[in-house]
Amino acid sequence: MRITLLVVGRTVDNNIISGIEDYVKRLRYFVQFDTEIIPELKNARKLSEAQQKEQEGEYILKSIQQGDHIVLLDEGGKEFRSTEFASWIEHKQNISVKRLVFVVGGPYGFSQRVYNAANEKLSLSRMTFSHQMIRLLFVEQLYRAYTIINHLPYHHE
Repeated sequence: MRITLLVVGRTVDNNIISGIEDYVKRLRYFVQFDTEIIPELKNARKLSEAQQKEQEGEYILKSIQQGDHIVLLDEGGKEFRSTEFASWIEHKQNISVKRLVFVVGGPYGFSQRVYNAANEKLSLSRMTFSHQMIRLLFVEQLYRAYTIINHLPYHHE
């Protein structure tokens, strides 16, 4: 299985970049993992919230391939404990999902077309985090899931 984290906009905080790079390096021991960045919209300030979501949605949908299993990281999504998330990942591997794509939208979320294309929604917390911080939290939780699957001591009950 290949896992892709599809994000709108680049990460600019060097501390967050460093943390992401560390976990991505660790993750690649367990799974094929990559990040795809959709550039921020030009002249976004001149666009309404709905226009921004629609334009970002077009770029997101262009990045999705036939057969991808699409999971939106969304505040309205299902919440898991880390062990449950690990089981969920393991199940996706066992049913032969070829490419599992997790999507972090722009500041206003997703267009309806993106919601319609998604297979699932996942929430990392009831709290709100910056879109940059979510990237770091997600790769850490994905790494934690693989250490749980592989019975390594990173996660403690």
